[in-house]
Amino acid sequence: MQALQIISPGQTAVISIYRPEPRSGEILLQIRRAGLCGSDLSTYCGANPLVSYPRIPGHELAGTVVAVGAEVPSSLTVGTEVLVLPYTSCGSCSACRQGRPNTCRNNQTLGVQREGGIAEFLTLPWGKVMAAPGLSFAELALVEPLTVGFHAVSRGRVTATDTVVVLGCGAIGLGAIAGAAARRARVIAVDLDTRKLALARRLGATETIDNSDNQLALRLQDLTHGDGPEVVIEAIGIPATFQAAVEIVGVAGRVVYIGYAKAPVQYETRLFVQKELDILGSRNALPADFAEVVRIMQSGVIPTSEIVSQVVPLAEAGAALAAWSDRPGDTTKIQIEMPG
Repeated sequence: MQALQIISPGQTAVISIYRPEPRSGEILLQIRRAGLCGSDLSTYCGANPLVSYPRIPGHELAGTVVAVGAEVPSSLTVGTEVLVLPYTSCGSCSACRQGRPNTCRNNQTLGVQREGGIAEFLTLPWGKVMAAPGLSFAELALVEPLTVGFHAVSRGRVTATDTVVVLGCGAIGLGAIAGAAARRARVIAVDLDTRKLALARRLGATETIDNSDNQLALRLQDLTHGDGPEVVIEAIGIPATFQAAVEIVGVAGRVVYIGYAKAPVQYETRLFVQKELDILGSRNALPADFAEVVRIMQSGVIPTSEIVSQVVPLAEAGAALAAWSDRPGDTTKIQIEMPG
Protein backbone atom coordinates (compact mmCIF):
# COMPACT_ATOMS: atom_id res chain seq x y z
CA MET A 1 0.00 0.00 0.00
CA GLN A 2 1.00 3.65 -0.28
CA ALA A 3 1.68 6.08 2.54
CA LEU A 4 3.02 9.60 2.99
CA GLN A 5 6.32 9.73 4.84
CA ILE A 6 8.18 12.74 6.23
CA ILE A 7 11.73 11.51 5.69
CA SER A 8 13.42 14.40 7.47
CA PRO A 9 12.58 18.08 7.98
CA GLY A 10 11.44 19.50 4.64
CA GLN A 11 11.58 16.14 2.81
CA THR A 12 8.58 13.96 2.00
CA ALA A 13 7.82 11.00 -0.24
CA VAL A 14 4.95 8.67 -1.04
CA ILE A 15 6.31 5.24 -0.15
CA SER A 16 5.18 1.63 -0.59
CA ILE A 17 4.83 -0.45 2.58
CA TYR A 18 3.13 -3.70 3.51
CA ARG A 19 -0.58 -3.60 4.16
CA PRO A 20 -1.27 -4.60 7.79
CA GLU A 21 -3.64 -7.35 8.94
CA PRO A 22 -5.89 -7.03 12.00
CA ARG A 23 -5.06 -9.06 15.08
CA SER A 24 -7.47 -10.11 17.80
CA GLY A 25 -9.35 -7.06 19.05
CA GLU A 26 -8.39 -4.97 16.02
CA ILE A 27 -10.10 -3.69 12.90
CA LEU A 28 -8.58 -2.93 9.51
CA LEU A 29 -9.54 0.51 8.31
CA GLN A 30 -9.36 1.73 4.73
CA ILE A 31 -8.47 5.41 5.15
CA ARG A 32 -10.70 7.56 2.96
CA ARG A 33 -9.91 11.10 4.14
CA ALA A 34 -7.06 12.45 6.32
CA GLY A 35 -6.47 15.94 7.66
CA LEU A 36 -3.11 17.64 8.06
CA CYS A 37 -2.66 19.15 11.52
CA GLY A 38 -0.39 21.82 12.93
CA SER A 39 1.63 19.04 14.55
CA ASP A 40 2.18 17.50 11.09
CA LEU A 41 3.38 20.89 9.87
CA SER A 42 5.72 21.14 12.86
CA THR A 43 7.07 17.68 12.03
CA TYR A 44 7.65 18.75 8.43
CA CYS A 45 9.46 21.87 9.64
CA GLY A 46 11.59 19.96 12.16
CA ALA A 47 9.97 21.74 15.10
CA ASN A 48 8.10 18.88 16.77
CA PRO A 49 10.13 17.69 19.78
CA LEU A 50 8.08 14.51 20.14
CA VAL A 51 8.85 13.13 16.66
CA SER A 52 11.69 11.00 15.32
CA TYR A 53 12.31 10.50 11.60
CA PRO A 54 11.25 9.08 9.26
CA ARG A 55 7.59 9.35 10.26
CA ILE A 56 4.23 8.66 8.59
CA PRO A 57 2.08 11.59 9.78
CA GLY A 58 -1.65 11.87 10.27
CA HIS A 59 -4.17 11.53 13.07
CA GLU A 60 -7.26 13.31 11.69
CA LEU A 61 -8.72 10.25 10.02
CA ALA A 62 -11.90 8.89 8.50
CA GLY A 63 -12.35 5.52 6.86
CA THR A 64 -14.30 2.36 6.26
CA VAL A 65 -13.94 -0.86 8.24
CA VAL A 66 -12.85 -3.53 5.72
CA ALA A 67 -11.90 -6.41 8.04
CA VAL A 68 -12.27 -7.31 11.71
CA GLY A 69 -10.18 -9.53 13.95
CA ALA A 70 -11.41 -11.92 16.61
CA GLU A 71 -13.14 -10.49 19.71
CA VAL A 72 -14.41 -7.40 17.95
CA PRO A 73 -18.03 -6.55 18.93
CA SER A 74 -20.60 -7.62 16.35
CA SER A 75 -21.88 -4.03 16.19
CA LEU A 76 -18.68 -3.01 14.39
CA THR A 77 -19.11 -4.62 11.00
CA VAL A 78 -17.36 -4.48 7.66
CA GLY A 79 -18.58 -1.42 5.78
CA THR A 80 -19.02 0.80 8.85
CA GLU A 81 -17.77 4.35 8.28
CA VAL A 82 -15.87 5.69 11.27
CA LEU A 83 -13.62 8.40 12.65
CA VAL A 84 -10.47 7.66 14.63
CA LEU A 85 -9.59 8.48 18.25
CA PRO A 86 -5.83 8.71 17.71
CA TYR A 87 -4.46 8.65 21.27
CA THR A 88 -3.35 5.84 23.55
CA SER A 89 -3.59 5.61 27.33
CA CYS A 90 -1.91 3.19 29.70
CA GLY A 91 -4.68 3.16 32.32
CA SER A 92 -2.22 3.12 35.21
CA CYS A 93 -0.26 6.41 35.30
CA SER A 94 -1.28 9.29 37.57
CA ALA A 95 -3.23 11.06 34.80
CA CYS A 96 -5.17 7.94 33.86
CA ARG A 97 -5.95 7.23 37.51
CA GLN A 98 -7.47 10.72 37.73
CA GLY A 99 -9.75 10.04 34.75
CA ARG A 100 -7.68 12.17 32.37
CA PRO A 101 -6.37 9.67 29.81
CA ASN A 102 -6.05 12.45 27.21
CA THR A 103 -2.86 13.50 28.97
CA CYS A 104 -1.58 10.00 29.76
CA ARG A 105 2.10 10.09 30.63
CA ASN A 106 2.67 7.25 28.16
CA ASN A 107 0.41 8.58 25.39
CA GLN A 108 1.37 7.85 21.80
CA THR A 109 -0.57 9.87 19.25
CA LEU A 110 -0.81 8.59 15.71
CA GLY A 111 1.66 10.42 13.47
CA VAL A 112 3.62 11.82 16.41
CA GLN A 113 5.14 9.25 18.75
CA ARG A 114 4.13 6.38 16.41
CA GLU A 115 3.38 5.91 12.72
CA GLY A 116 0.30 7.79 11.60
CA GLY A 117 -2.61 7.20 9.33
CA ILE A 118 -1.87 8.96 6.04
CA ALA A 119 -1.75 5.54 4.45
CA GLU A 120 -4.22 3.48 2.47
CA PHE A 121 -4.90 1.10 5.37
CA LEU A 122 -4.47 1.17 9.13
CA THR A 123 -5.09 -1.34 11.93
CA LEU A 124 -6.48 -0.08 15.23
CA PRO A 125 -7.97 -1.48 18.43
CA TRP A 126 -11.71 -1.55 17.86
CA GLY A 127 -12.27 0.89 20.75
CA LYS A 128 -10.28 3.58 18.94
CA VAL A 129 -12.90 4.18 16.24
CA MET A 130 -16.31 5.81 16.48
CA ALA A 131 -19.23 5.60 14.07
CA ALA A 132 -21.09 8.84 13.38
CA PRO A 133 -24.07 8.14 11.10
CA GLY A 134 -24.87 10.81 8.56
CA LEU A 135 -21.44 12.44 8.45
CA SER A 136 -19.34 12.50 5.28
CA PHE A 137 -15.70 11.42 5.24
CA ALA A 138 -14.69 15.11 5.20
CA GLU A 139 -16.79 15.72 8.31
CA LEU A 140 -15.53 12.58 10.05
CA ALA A 141 -11.91 13.68 9.49
CA LEU A 142 -12.71 17.13 10.89
CA VAL A 143 -14.08 15.85 14.20
CA GLU A 144 -10.71 15.32 15.91
CA PRO A 145 -9.28 18.83 15.38
CA LEU A 146 -12.56 20.36 16.55
CA THR A 147 -12.50 18.22 19.71
CA VAL A 148 -9.19 19.83 20.71
CA GLY A 149 -10.92 23.21 20.89
CA PHE A 150 -13.97 21.73 22.64
CA HIS A 151 -11.69 20.20 25.26
CA ALA A 152 -10.05 23.58 25.86
CA VAL A 153 -13.50 25.04 26.49
CA SER A 154 -14.15 22.30 29.02
CA ARG A 155 -10.80 22.98 30.70
CA GLY A 156 -11.78 26.64 30.96
CA ARG A 157 -15.06 25.74 32.71
CA VAL A 158 -16.94 27.96 30.27
CA THR A 159 -20.54 28.79 31.16
CA ALA A 160 -23.34 30.85 29.63
CA THR A 161 -22.44 33.83 31.81
CA ASP A 162 -18.86 34.06 30.49
CA THR A 163 -17.27 36.25 27.86
CA VAL A 164 -14.69 34.09 26.09
CA VAL A 165 -11.92 35.47 23.90
CA VAL A 166 -10.38 33.02 21.42
CA LEU A 167 -7.00 34.07 20.04
CA GLY A 168 -6.62 32.50 16.60
CA CYS A 169 -9.21 31.26 14.13
CA GLY A 170 -7.44 28.28 12.63
CA ALA A 171 -9.09 24.87 12.85
CA ILE A 172 -8.31 24.49 16.56
CA GLY A 173 -9.47 28.00 17.42
CA LEU A 174 -12.65 27.47 15.43
CA GLY A 175 -13.32 24.38 17.53
CA ALA A 176 -12.94 26.47 20.69
CA ILE A 177 -15.32 29.09 19.26
CA ALA A 178 -17.92 26.46 18.40
CA GLY A 179 -17.49 24.78 21.78
CA ALA A 180 -17.91 28.01 23.74
CA ALA A 181 -20.89 29.03 21.60
CA ALA A 182 -22.48 25.63 22.27
CA ARG A 183 -22.36 26.53 25.97
CA ARG A 184 -24.10 29.84 25.13
CA ALA A 185 -21.13 31.96 26.14
CA ARG A 186 -20.44 35.32 24.54
CA VAL A 187 -17.52 34.61 22.19
CA ILE A 188 -15.08 37.20 20.83
CA ALA A 189 -12.82 35.84 18.07
CA VAL A 190 -9.45 37.46 17.33
CA ASP A 191 -7.34 37.02 14.18
CA LEU A 192 -5.60 38.99 11.43
CA ASP A 193 -7.47 37.28 8.58
CA THR A 194 -10.89 38.74 7.75
CA ARG A 195 -11.94 35.54 5.99
CA LYS A 196 -11.23 33.47 9.10
CA LEU A 197 -13.06 36.03 11.24
CA ALA A 198 -16.12 35.72 9.02
CA LEU A 199 -15.93 31.95 9.43
CA ALA A 200 -15.68 32.42 13.21
CA ARG A 201 -19.05 34.19 13.15
CA ARG A 202 -20.51 31.21 11.29
CA LEU A 203 -19.39 29.00 14.16
CA GLY A 204 -20.92 31.19 16.84
CA ALA A 205 -18.62 34.15 17.57
CA THR A 206 -20.69 37.09 18.80
CA GLU A 207 -18.03 39.66 17.92
CA THR A 208 -14.75 39.56 16.01
CA ILE A 209 -11.59 41.65 16.23
CA ASP A 210 -9.08 42.14 13.44
CA ASN A 211 -5.97 42.82 15.49
CA SER A 212 -3.90 44.21 12.63
CA ASP A 213 -3.55 47.49 14.52
CA ASN A 214 -2.42 45.81 17.78
CA GLN A 215 -5.16 47.51 19.79
CA LEU A 216 -6.63 44.31 21.22
CA ALA A 217 -6.44 45.28 24.89
CA LEU A 218 -8.20 48.62 24.33
CA ARG A 219 -10.95 47.05 22.22
CA LEU A 220 -11.61 44.37 24.80
CA GLN A 221 -11.81 46.96 27.55
CA ASP A 222 -14.52 48.72 25.54
CA LEU A 223 -16.39 45.49 24.79
CA THR A 224 -16.33 44.33 28.42
CA HIS A 225 -16.91 47.70 30.15
CA GLY A 226 -13.43 47.60 31.62
CA ASP A 227 -13.72 44.15 33.20
CA GLY A 228 -11.92 42.02 30.64
CA PRO A 229 -13.13 38.55 29.58
CA GLU A 230 -13.64 35.73 32.07
CA VAL A 231 -11.83 33.25 29.80
CA VAL A 232 -9.07 33.59 27.19
CA ILE A 233 -8.22 30.59 25.00
CA GLU A 234 -4.89 30.86 23.16
CA ALA A 235 -4.87 28.94 19.86
CA ILE A 236 -1.99 30.56 17.95
CA GLY A 237 1.16 29.43 19.71
CA ILE A 238 3.53 32.38 19.67
CA PRO A 239 5.09 34.17 22.66
CA ALA A 240 3.23 37.44 22.00
CA THR A 241 -0.20 35.80 22.27
CA PHE A 242 0.84 33.70 25.28
CA GLN A 243 1.72 36.97 27.01
CA ALA A 244 -1.36 38.79 25.74
CA ALA A 245 -3.69 36.14 27.15
CA VAL A 246 -2.52 36.91 30.70
CA GLU A 247 -2.66 40.65 30.13
CA ILE A 248 -6.17 40.85 28.64
CA VAL A 249 -8.04 38.35 30.82
CA GLY A 250 -10.11 39.81 33.64
CA VAL A 251 -9.47 39.55 37.35
CA ALA A 252 -10.12 36.00 38.65
CA GLY A 253 -10.13 34.84 35.04
CA ARG A 254 -9.05 31.62 33.37
CA VAL A 255 -6.41 31.33 30.64
CA VAL A 256 -6.28 28.15 28.57
CA TYR A 257 -3.29 27.32 26.39
CA ILE A 258 -3.65 24.83 23.54
CA GLY A 259 -0.35 23.43 22.34
CA TYR A 260 3.09 24.92 22.77
CA ALA A 261 4.59 28.33 22.17
CA LYS A 262 7.14 28.27 19.35
CA ALA A 263 9.77 30.05 21.46
CA PRO A 264 10.40 30.78 25.16
CA VAL A 265 7.85 33.09 26.80
CA GLN A 266 8.58 35.81 29.35
CA TYR A 267 5.79 36.88 31.73
CA GLU A 268 5.05 39.73 34.09
CA THR A 269 4.26 37.27 36.88
CA ARG A 270 2.63 39.84 39.18
CA LEU A 271 -0.48 39.51 36.96
CA PHE A 272 -0.83 35.88 37.98
CA VAL A 273 -1.09 36.92 41.62
CA GLN A 274 -2.84 40.29 41.37
CA LYS A 275 -5.58 38.84 39.19
CA GLU A 276 -5.51 35.44 40.94
CA LEU A 277 -5.60 33.74 37.57
CA ASP A 278 -6.16 30.10 36.71
CA ILE A 279 -3.54 29.16 34.10
CA LEU A 280 -4.57 25.95 32.36
CA GLY A 281 -3.06 23.71 29.73
CA SER A 282 -5.24 21.71 27.36
CA ARG A 283 -4.02 18.56 25.65
CA ASN A 284 -5.78 16.35 23.11
CA ALA A 285 -9.40 15.45 23.92
CA LEU A 286 -11.58 12.97 25.78
CA PRO A 287 -14.16 10.56 24.29
CA ALA A 288 -16.88 12.85 25.66
CA ASP A 289 -15.46 15.70 23.56
CA PHE A 290 -15.65 13.50 20.45
CA ALA A 291 -19.27 12.61 21.21
CA GLU A 292 -20.19 16.29 21.70
CA VAL A 293 -18.57 17.37 18.42
CA VAL A 294 -20.27 14.53 16.54
CA ARG A 295 -23.63 15.57 17.95
CA ILE A 296 -23.13 19.18 16.89
CA MET A 297 -21.86 18.19 13.44
CA GLN A 298 -24.86 15.93 12.93
CA SER A 299 -27.07 18.97 13.57
CA GLY A 300 -25.56 20.57 10.46
CA VAL A 301 -24.29 23.80 12.02
CA ILE A 302 -20.58 23.25 11.23
CA PRO A 303 -19.70 24.60 7.73
CA THR A 304 -17.19 21.87 6.86
CA SER A 305 -16.72 22.97 3.26
CA GLU A 306 -15.64 26.43 4.44
CA ILE A 307 -13.27 25.15 7.13
CA VAL A 308 -11.53 22.72 4.77
CA SER A 309 -9.62 25.15 2.58
CA GLN A 310 -7.90 22.57 0.35
CA VAL A 311 -8.39 18.92 -0.63
CA VAL A 312 -5.51 17.15 -2.41
CA PRO A 313 -4.76 13.58 -3.51
CA LEU A 314 -2.12 11.56 -1.69
CA ALA A 315 0.41 12.21 -4.46
CA GLU A 316 0.23 15.97 -3.76
CA ALA A 317 0.25 15.81 0.05
CA GLY A 318 3.97 16.59 0.35
CA ALA A 319 3.64 19.62 -1.90
CA ALA A 320 0.67 20.80 0.15
CA LEU A 321 2.76 20.61 3.33
CA ALA A 322 5.55 22.58 1.67
CA ALA A 323 3.13 25.29 0.50
CA TRP A 324 1.56 25.48 3.96
CA SER A 325 5.02 25.90 5.47
CA ASP A 326 5.79 28.76 3.06
CA ARG A 327 2.44 30.54 3.58
CA PRO A 328 0.93 29.41 6.90
CA GLY A 329 -1.64 32.18 7.01
CA ASP A 330 -3.33 31.02 3.81
CA THR A 331 -4.58 27.73 5.22
CA THR A 332 -7.32 26.75 7.65
CA LYS A 333 -7.43 23.00 7.03
CA ILE A 334 -5.91 20.71 4.39
CA GLN A 335 -7.44 17.29 3.84
CA ILE A 336 -6.05 14.42 1.75
CA GLU A 337 -8.42 12.32 -0.31
CA MET A 338 -6.96 8.84 -0.22
CA PRO A 339 -6.89 6.39 -3.16
CA GLY A 340 -9.89 4.12 -3.63
